Formats: sequence, C-alpha cells, structure tokens
Amino acid sequence: MTFPALAPLADRAALFAALRQDQLVAATAALGEHRWDADLAAGTLTFTSEADATRRLVARASLVATIAPGPRSLMWAWAHPQGGADPSIATLRDYGTTYSLTELSQPELPFPAEADADLDGWIAGAAHQVGAIAEEITGRSPYYSAPVGSGTRAVFLLDAPIGPLTVADAVTALPRILSELSLSDARSSVWDLARLAGWSMQWTDESYSGAVVSDASGSATFRFDEYARISGIESQLGQTAQA
Repeated sequence: MTFPALAPLADRAALFAALRQDQLVAATAALGEHRWDADLAAGTLTFTSEADATRRLVARASLVATIAPGPRSLMWAWAHPQGGADPSIATLRDYGTTYSLTELSQPELPFPAEADADLDGWIAGAAHQVGAIAEEITGRSPYYSAPVGSGTRAVFLLDAPIGPLTVADAVTALPRILSELSLSDARSSVWDLARLAGWSMQWTDESYSGAVVSDASGSATFRFDEYARISGIESQLGQTAQA
C-alpha cells in the first residue's frame, strides 16, 4: 500500500494507465538502448537512441511530483520550486480541495512508516500511483516515472508522439497486461478505460455482467464473473462498431 487515501483514484485508472504505459514502452524500445533528458524550462522530455542521436522521441512534459527518500516525502509539482505553473497539474490540487482530499491539496506528503520495509520499492510504487492519478484527473497520458538520483523519482505527465489508444490496440495487449495487473474493481476500471480513451461503452445488462466498448477500430465485450473480475474478452475488429 502506498498512500491509502489515493488508492481509489489510482485503481480506477489502473487499466488505462497500464495500456498507455505499454504504448510508451513500445515507442521508446524502438529506439534501442536510449537515454532520457528533461528540460523543465522548455517543458520537454526527450528519449534519445544511444546508437544514433538523430533518433529521438520528444514529448511535452509536465512535472507532477517528486518522491524523495531524503526528506521522506512526496512534493506536488504545483508547490515545487521547479514545478512551474502548469494549469493541468494544478487541477490535482483543485480536485483535492473540491473533494476534501488533503493528500492532493497539501503541498507535501510524508512517507508512512510502512515505507521503511522496502523504501526503493515503495517509492517506485508511489510513482506509479501518482502517475495513474494524474491521468485520471487531467485526462492526459502517458506518464513517466524517472529516477533522478539518490533514490528520488520524478513523475512526469507526457504529451508524447504516440498514437491514441484504440480498442484494437487494447484487445491485442490486454492478455499480457491483465496477467501482470491486479484490479481491485474491474468494472470501474473498464468504464474508466473507455472514458479516458474516448470510446463508446454500454453495459450488456442491468446486472453489469458485461460491458461493450467500441471505436472506429472495432468493438470488444468484457465479461465479468460473480466476483466482478474480468472473465473473458470477445472482440470484433477491423470494422466500425457502435455501442
């Protein structure tokens, strides 16, 4: 567990965030061995091939938060000296104020005592939680969790030159993604996946035993078992389908 009060937001966005991370990983892997460089003044994050510096992926980047073992705290970018005044990141603070979620509206969060058991692993997990929350609230994606030295991680929200997430993309990646991802509420995650990806969606019945999502690439039906877990996915791809 990272920050318990933030878990519901991160859990809801978990499926969409994992699929978008998968797309970013594929795009950067195409560069081969590569490095990343952030230019906070320019608001960019650049991935550059080590073998050929002319091959690069440049994304508009907004700092979301830094998570540091030294002060044992997370600092939100809207309160960070180098965070700038990105309006989309300020929406996290505004969301916290509106819904009385102090973990988003206070500038800095101390680590819980349980972080000591595996500090590096806890920081990595907190970075992924923060990235998913940023996607959930702002609608931007993907995020990038960057090690910046001395165990500190910086979380960036990117506008990267990768294609939008389609139903066809998701259907191809989901068997692998779901084998590595534990969803606390699969129905909510599927609903949020459709919302954030801009797909159409409708429930198959009043008991919410299935959900049909669609876009121009095709459609997919998610089936849920009696424990509300995803039990199967049926797809019709290569044709326009409307839910």
